[in-house]
Amino acid sequence: MLRQSFFRLRSPETYLKVAWPGNLKLATNYEVKPVNNFSHERTLISSSRHALTRAEPKGAQKPAEDVFKRSSKRGPVTWASLALCALAGGGLLLYVRHLKEEKERMKEKQQKRSMGKVALGGPFSLIDHNGQAVTDKDFHGKWILLYFGFTHCPDICPDELEKMGKAIDLVDESKDALGAELQPLFITVDPSRDDVKAVKQYVQEFHPRLLGLTGSPEQVQQVCKAYRVYFSAGPADEDNDYIVDHTIIQYLVDPSGNFAEYFGQNKTAEDIAAGIVKHMMSNKFKQKK
Repeated sequence: MLRQSFFRLRSPETYLKVAWPGNLKLATNYEVKPVNNFSHERTLISSSRHALTRAEPKGAQKPAEDVFKRSSKRGPVTWASLALCALAGGGLLLYVRHLKEEKERMKEKQQKRSMGKVALGGPFSLIDHNGQAVTDKDFHGKWILLYFGFTHCPDICPDELEKMGKAIDLVDESKDALGAELQPLFITVDPSRDDVKAVKQYVQEFHPRLLGLTGSPEQVQQVCKAYRVYFSAGPADEDNDYIVDHTIIQYLVDPSGNFAEYFGQNKTAEDIAAGIVKHMMSNKFKQKK
């Protein structure tokens, strides 16, 4: 009888009836599965601990080694690196050039601010190269392009006066449209040597409309002071020849006798002409209003 009972318990349903009486319906909803071979599961876990290796054909190079060999063949300098260096160098040169131009503009702006329009110019009384006494009022109603120099100047004054003559011709091309007249003036800073005759002979070499002015040392000093023109005579040689150091600037004066703009030695004839035309056009528009 005991043996028969044992065999009855081998059936899962019979075992549940004995172990869980009254709940057979709930218990039978679960499926009892046999446990896999424990030794087989352990073998799989142990084998998973070994590192996985990629199957590659014999003689195949590893990717890292292949990349290293390819990079070593190219060398340290490539076309891409050369192009990058060229771009960087060109950018640096452009930046340096920009800084230099900006510095020049700031310097010129500061000079204009320090000189100012009100502080420059004023009344004067001189003698022209025809021997006639003139004052600043004789030029009212005209634009004046004024340069200070001396007739014995070896190179700078001739260069500046030639530049002035070219600028005058450029402005004259638009004379009818501008409706304005430009009078160029040359004032000597060496009145002891530059008399009326010397000044007349000198200015005729540069432009037919260029008018030369001279006067007494006091008169010349007064007009130079009004325009803040520096001049200083150097030591004389055996022939009593000397050089006069002076400011190298061309001044533009409007028809009312007020200072409008100045042009330094670095300005070309085209720059000067453009500046003059700009002021003439601006003054013309103001008059129309």
